[in-house]
Amino acid sequence: MQCSPSAERNKDPILAVLAEVLPARGLVLEIASGTGQHVVHFAAALAGLLWQPSELDQASCEAIDERVRDAGLANVRPAIELDARTAPWPVEAADAIVCINMVHISPWSATLGLMAEAARVLGEGGVLFLYGPYRRDGLHTSPGNVQFDAELRARNPEWGIRDTQEVCEAASAARFALERLVEMPANNLSLVFRKGRQG
Repeated sequence: MQCSPSAERNKDPILAVLAEVLPARGLVLEIASGTGQHVVHFAAALAGLLWQPSELDQASCEAIDERVRDAGLANVRPAIELDARTAPWPVEAADAIVCINMVHISPWSATLGLMAEAARVLGEGGVLFLYGPYRRDGLHTSPGNVQFDAELRARNPEWGIRDTQEVCEAASAARFALERLVEMPANNLSLVFRKGRQG
């Protein structure tokens, strides 16, 4: 199975935030589950929640399912194919959505799709949790992030580290309000949005 060193490093700091902001019960949809290391770690620690991982392609979903089976977890559903840009998602409702390290490694249209479909899937008060590197007030938070951003844009001009303001504006257009911004290790941020009332 593939193993991401960064996922191993950041899983506990992320879990500490999730433990504070996620509901005690319900379904958590994870967008862009990657290797599945995060969902396995979170599901083991937050056993009252049912977890729904997702990835772009069937091969990635199968790899996630294998990791879940090896972990012996009963509160993780089989991974589903899901592209944040493509509506509607194959999920009708969730109590929270977790999306780690996708916003900067995808076109901006993926973030807009994430906001739009999260607004459809989540009920009032539902949590949308984002994690990754972000610019603040137009500025990178570290020299390492400047280099990382350049590397991302060299790989794909549509990728790149986003500014928290533009992410918050996209969220606000979908009726999400920023509830918490948490500084994380390695110059990353956790953004916790909550869905407001419709109307």
